[in-house]
Amino acid sequence: MESFARVSGISRPTVSKYFHDPDSVRKSTRAKIEQALKTYDYSPNIYAINQNRRLTKTIGIVVPYLADPFFAEMARNIEQRCIDAGFSPLLFSSHGRTELETDILRSLRSLKPAGVLLAPLGRSSDRDLLESFCEDVPTVLFDANVEGVGEAFVGSDNFQSIPLMVEYLCRTGEPPCFFEMAPVNPNANKRRRAYTEAMMGLGHQPHIVHVDGDGWAFEEIGHAEGIRAIEGRRFATNTVLCSNDRLAIGLLAAAYEKGLRVGRGHGCAMRIAGHDDHPFSRFTCPSLTTVAQDYEAISDHSVEALFAVIEASEEDRQRTETLFPGTLVMRTSA
Repeated sequence: MESFARVSGISRPTVSKYFHDPDSVRKSTRAKIEQALKTYDYSPNIYAINQNRRLTKTIGIVVPYLADPFFAEMARNIEQRCIDAGFSPLLFSSHGRTELETDILRSLRSLKPAGVLLAPLGRSSDRDLLESFCEDVPTVLFDANVEGVGEAFVGSDNFQSIPLMVEYLCRTGEPPCFFEMAPVNPNANKRRRAYTEAMMGLGHQPHIVHVDGDGWAFEEIGHAEGIRAIEGRRFATNTVLCSNDRLAIGLLAAAYEKGLRVGRGHGCAMRIAGHDDHPFSRFTCPSLTTVAQDYEAISDHSVEALFAVIEASEEDRQRTETLFPGTLVMRTSA
């Protein structure tokens, strides 16, 4: 910027003022600067400018797996809210890998963002690094909670949503089995506990079908292990509640391959339900009964919580947790 100011014949402070707010300089000066920009093909390095500011206009957004449409939708909502508020969002995906999440947090620290909205891996996150990062950078966690880390957590109330589904399935047919794989974040364990408590509360014996497979290829695991579970007669009833919609989508495919009709009514052999209201769940065949997370409310409140943290003094900050209830979505599969 100093070199540009020199060749354009405009003072360095005036050029800096223009880039901060073009309307803050006189029209004649603005025209001169914009002509020079065309002549010398110059654009400022926003990230370098941010290094010299007490508070940058950058917001980091980190999700565990951007290829998952659930996280893509959450990120899209959060990103738009940040843009509307005049911030520049930077979106990262850790692709389910601990080392990549670590690298992202280290890179973000060097960029000095105003704050970060983080959906952590959870169980496989480096907790010491997370704690250290959150001490230096205002951070709000969403989707997956790591107890005591960050200035706030915003997510869904699994102990409301899972019992909601369990009660519905028990009321309309056989009590559900719970179909799960190795948990990749804290939500999975909470949902299993919520299922167990809900079944016992209704006077039913919980039946958990835990299958092999880890990582984020949920549909593949649900399909392959679902076939094995069907062949091995591991489901104690004809109703299955899956830990999440992606696993349920795989199980739907497994049931189809094994010649089992999914749904309610004459000729149906299984009922299958999920959790999350995955963007594709309405287009499965049959369409998937599920519990909808409130994407918009979680996104909006996460951003609002981060802005509140950014504006508050350190002594006024107190960690908060906000949980939103799920909504039963009844479709053809159950």
